[in-house]
Amino acid sequence: MQRYVYVGAAGAPATGSGPQMQGAYRLNVDDGRWQRLSGGLPNDVEVRSIVTQPGAPNVVYAGSQNGLYRSKDSGDTWQALPLPGKERVVWSILLHPNDPNTILVGTEGTTIYRSTDAGASFKELDVPLPHGACKMNFPIRVLRLVVDPHAPDEMYAALEVAGLVRSLDGGKTWEGCNEDLLEHCKQPRYKSKIGSDTDTEGMMDSHALVASPRHRGTLFLANRMGLFKSRDKASTWQDVEVGRFSPLTYARDVQVSPHDQTTMYAALSVSAVSNAGSLYRSEDAGETWKRFDHGVSIDSTLMTIASSRSNKQRIYCAARKGQVLGTEDGGQSWKSYQLPDGAQGIYSLALN
Repeated sequence: MQRYVYVGAAGAPATGSGPQMQGAYRLNVDDGRWQRLSGGLPNDVEVRSIVTQPGAPNVVYAGSQNGLYRSKDSGDTWQALPLPGKERVVWSILLHPNDPNTILVGTEGTTIYRSTDAGASFKELDVPLPHGACKMNFPIRVLRLVVDPHAPDEMYAALEVAGLVRSLDGGKTWEGCNEDLLEHCKQPRYKSKIGSDTDTEGMMDSHALVASPRHRGTLFLANRMGLFKSRDKASTWQDVEVGRFSPLTYARDVQVSPHDQTTMYAALSVSAVSNAGSLYRSEDAGETWKRFDHGVSIDSTLMTIASSRSNKQRIYCAARKGQVLGTEDGGQSWKSYQLPDGAQGIYSLALN
């Protein structure tokens, strides 16, 4: 099987003099060649989320400003999947780990859709705006959806500038779980205000969320202020204090290895738009962290991380300005790739 890396880019519309800022791309690792994917995708598609299906690596999902798309032939051709109501900007996709027919899709606002028939139809879930949500010059976005592997009815969503929501009954009802995150903001080191009128903005600026496969109800959150851990289903949070190990603490992604429950990865940078990023690894379930990438230079904010489900040696990450970095040998050596034609604006990454 050919080794592919899928990349989704979404940014400001391309201009005649500026860089290409949107598209779906596929890198063939074996020959180092890039291909911009089309075959049913709009010409101006902005891909904010891209995932491959567990057990069927030729099936790829892409979330865009035009809704949700699926490919069954490794990205050669695509078909739009129907979301109800008006056209939605898709920011996150979750293929349920325990049920291949269930798909969760997060869009702008607090809107989450669920399909129980493998994408043939979707129903909107009733998700309220949580307490603590910030008003910014861009909409709230559902950036990450999570199902606890120990309890498939326990679901969580990370909301950009609105913290977190959860459902403990299979999506029937949802509630905000921001109280403890807001409590942190009584300490000066957790205050951050860039685009709103409240200094709780940084703690509400959720970027990524992952459930521990080791313990039910244990989650890790990546946000503007760093990495945080909850042991009680997102009710309370402890600062991992990743700054003890990294000079960069703006956290954009956090992942658990699909092969080792104690191995985690974090994308750490200076800020949302910056000239430096770094990939860190923990081998003790988030207690300590070490820089994992080496021999390459990450020249912008590190946005996303992906591990291969079929080969534990394959780990890739991608930075905002179009740089993709990866190892095929478990971190012993690294290679850097640049999106073709000067393209930038990376948001998402997936491996087959």
